[in-house]
Amino acid sequence: MHRSGLLKNVKERLLAFDRDGIRTAINKALDAGISPPELMKELKEGLDEIGAKYEKGEYFLSELVISGEIAKTALDVLTPHFGKGQQKLGKVVIGTVEGDIHDIGKNIVSTILLSSGYEVYDLGVDVKSSRFLSEIKERDMDVLGLSALLTSTMMNMKTVILDLKKAGLRNNVKVIVGGAPLSETFAKEVGADAYVRDAPEILKTIDNLKEE
Repeated sequence: MHRSGLLKNVKERLLAFDRDGIRTAINKALDAGISPPELMKELKEGLDEIGAKYEKGEYFLSELVISGEIAKTALDVLTPHFGKGQQKLGKVVIGTVEGDIHDIGKNIVSTILLSSGYEVYDLGVDVKSSRFLSEIKERDMDVLGLSALLTSTMMNMKTVILDLKKAGLRNNVKVIVGGAPLSETFAKEVGADAYVRDAPEILKTIDNLKEE
């Protein structure tokens, strides 16, 4: 199979939701001398296509979740092959706020960012404000992503943002919030820089914030 065919096959395996197939496709491409960044580009294009279908209503959340899991499998294969000097687009710390254990949307966002070349530190669920702050302070993050799926935990996002201000770190990061019960209005009320309605919007949102 030619180089272009090997690259195309990686994206096709993602679009076909073929977990075993994408492992094989990536290993074949790597053996043929195709670089990890080139393969990441194919994964991103595949995720973009899936995201577009989701936005049009052709795919549901279940397809989005499965594609995220398959892309994560692909990244697990690719990660050991990345050089230490590889340029990253930026550092993102992400987590579900304290009191909330929902992580599907957060996991999809993490996968999209990783596939697109961002360095992602996923802190998981039920993350205390102090943990977000320590990561931002220690690792010099560019973006903070806060997720919540419960109306009862939404206001914990405001706590994190207020704590950032108190610590003198608020201007160091762009804060993006996301989750089913949220809105643009809520994001402004709590002092976030942006609101992401659906996971596929994350890349465009970060690009817009970089231009500000």
